[in-house]
Amino acid sequence: MNILVWHVHGSWLTTFVQGPHTYLVPVTGDRGPDGLGRALTWDWPPSVVERTPEQLRADAIDLMVLQRPHEPELARRWTGRRPGRDVPAVYVEHNSPDALPERQLHPLAGQSEIPVVHVTHFNRLMWDNGRAPTEVVEHGIIDPGRQWTGTERRAAVVVNEPVRRGRTTGTDLLPRFARRAPLDVFGMCTEGLAGHLGLPPDRVRTRDLPQHELHRAMARCRLYLHPVRWTSLGLSLLEAMFLGMPVVALDTTEVREAVPEGAGVVSNRLDVLEDAVQAFLADPGHARRTGDAARAAVLARYGERRFLDDWERLIKEVTR
Repeated sequence: MNILVWHVHGSWLTTFVQGPHTYLVPVTGDRGPDGLGRALTWDWPPSVVERTPEQLRADAIDLMVLQRPHEPELARRWTGRRPGRDVPAVYVEHNSPDALPERQLHPLAGQSEIPVVHVTHFNRLMWDNGRAPTEVVEHGIIDPGRQWTGTERRAAVVVNEPVRRGRTTGTDLLPRFARRAPLDVFGMCTEGLAGHLGLPPDRVRTRDLPQHELHRAMARCRLYLHPVRWTSLGLSLLEAMFLGMPVVALDTTEVREAVPEGAGVVSNRLDVLEDAVQAFLADPGHARRTGDAARAAVLARYGERRFLDDWERLIKEVTR
């Protein structure tokens, strides 16, 4: 089966393309947002094939996987076929609604030909999906293996653009946590974060690393801190659990579902979270045991095989 899918979210797509199909990934000369082509920093199989818009017009396409509001029209222009009418299609919604969380109308709410596939049950609940059929396929992660050592008495945080995103990603909470533990903040556009927060550089170190280096660096930290107020369930949180890291997280969106009792500390009480950070720093054995429980929990629910099986079921339903 030939599946057209844009390179939008590298982490999610890396697991998705492990399936048994051929994945047509658009590429343009400028490799802009609509034509990134194959990933340069992820390990994708040969079944991921770059296709220009001109080539897509001649390609057989069995399914279109859309991920952004403009992609239905983009797919029509680049392939000459209407998603959901001429070719089966699904729309993967990676995000939680961000304007009016309980009332925001989904971009595809006014149609019933293209199912909206949410990545968490919380997201499906919060979006107003209108007439669109909905499904949930929870995240799946390729297991990076247990790598946690916890040798550095620091807390790892993973967030892209923390200054711009501010309260959404809990950037304003970082100084409070930095009083309890020095932080390693990983992600894109993290430069100057310590100065922005008014903290010395040794309390908030920042780095933007490719994933294989990121996992090793995260795993050297004693714990993973997830201070995010409002985004979809972060893949970095799940990856930290796969690494065997104990996690400390705000009890928001889908986090409670992902982190069961014993796998970390989840609360909206900042004093509880601060005490948890301090407890993991003080007791490596406690951190190790909690990290082992986190890894067992995430393997059971967010493994690659379950994710691919769920997608195969949905693909068969949509294309039959």
